[in-house]
Amino acid sequence: MMLRGRLWIVLVLSIGSFAACQATTGKTASQTMDDTLVTVSVERKLTSERAADFTRVDVDTKEGIVQLSGVVQTSEQRARAEDLAKQVTGVRRVRNNLQVQTAQP
Repeated sequence: MMLRGRLWIVLVLSIGSFAACQATTGKTASQTMDDTLVTVSVERKLTSERAADFTRVDVDTKEGIVQLSGVVQTSEQRARAEDLAKQVTGVRRVRNNLQVQTAQP
């Protein structure tokens, strides 16, 4: 009987924490997990790209919309980062705010 009471308390607390998550972020726990998965997948895709250095690229996702920000070396790398992000399941749109680093004099 004590075990059932403890399980009930854990269940109530879990539901409360999910509700609090939605109240503070405006997103359900499921949406938060989906966006996190998309962000991690895009980051993994970018870091596995051997032809370019995407270490200075930041990825953020909200409701399936991926925002890329940071600095890349060339306009080709900027376009490639966007193309890679679009390949990830769950990406609805990509906002490419990457800046191309200009040559230093």
